[in-house]
Amino acid sequence: MSLTALFKQKTVFSLEVFPPKKDSPTDAILPTLKRLQSLQPDFISVTLGAGGTNHCDGTVAVADLIQNQLNIPAVSHVPGLYQSKDQVLALLDRLDQIHVKNILALRGDRIPGKEPVGDFNHANELVKFVHEQRPDFSIASACYPNCHTEAADFVDDISHLKEKVAAGADHLISQLFFDNQAFYDFKEKTEIAGINVPIEAGIMPCTNKNQIERITQISGVPIPKKFAAIMDRYQDSKEAMLDAGIAFAVDQIIDLVSQGVDGIHLYTMNKSKIAKRIWEETESVFAASNLAKQKANQN
Repeated sequence: MSLTALFKQKTVFSLEVFPPKKDSPTDAILPTLKRLQSLQPDFISVTLGAGGTNHCDGTVAVADLIQNQLNIPAVSHVPGLYQSKDQVLALLDRLDQIHVKNILALRGDRIPGKEPVGDFNHANELVKFVHEQRPDFSIASACYPNCHTEAADFVDDISHLKEKVAAGADHLISQLFFDNQAFYDFKEKTEIAGINVPIEAGIMPCTNKNQIERITQISGVPIPKKFAAIMDRYQDSKEAMLDAGIAFAVDQIIDLVSQGVDGIHLYTMNKSKIAKRIWEETESVFAASNLAKQKANQN
């Protein structure tokens, strides 16, 4: 079953991991992946740095472990800003050889002082290229509930998102957010714009104040008063901040699933114990949602 078809059958639950550092063997991540396997995710995505194919070896190797040792569908990130068309095709060929045909097509972050290659200045150009050159690949792309930091406004942002979908993106994964209402408002905007592909909500459990501040500074995602209060109250207690961060993510997920979200994409930061705790707290909610979908599909 394709990943896109899966959204029609259930509320998808997926994970994101990143490869080990360059000086670490690929197998170093295997214990983490095996612990994540017990969560029975529908797929696991693997990040690839913005620097291009010089950094793809670890990503391909981890995708191979996920796809062929754990028998879980792997989704490889493919950023385009610093890759040529030939480099992208070479990466897709490597993925095809290990039976990975699901990618997350991204523009990629800009690297200060490094000039982009110029073949893919925007994500829709990469999506279109992959869709035309490898029509058997499934292409996901990114979306931004709090609006992309480089977009003029939401109208501009939704317009570019619509271009990505028209170019061949068959489902979307959102950037992290901490305010579910922002996601619901964004979803309404996409529906008005005629964007009708599945949209997974990206959830990142934040369990220490420095991590949260660093992430929000990079992404531009605002911190709601509710979460700011948690940080202020528990920042000096590692255990309390851990529990509170997990509880906040669980609360987000339960609310999203109850509102009929297409799926949850959990940014694990390779912390399998945190991901496991979140899954244990929400597994029954997913099960109930999936049962309701099955009954609806039978009628």
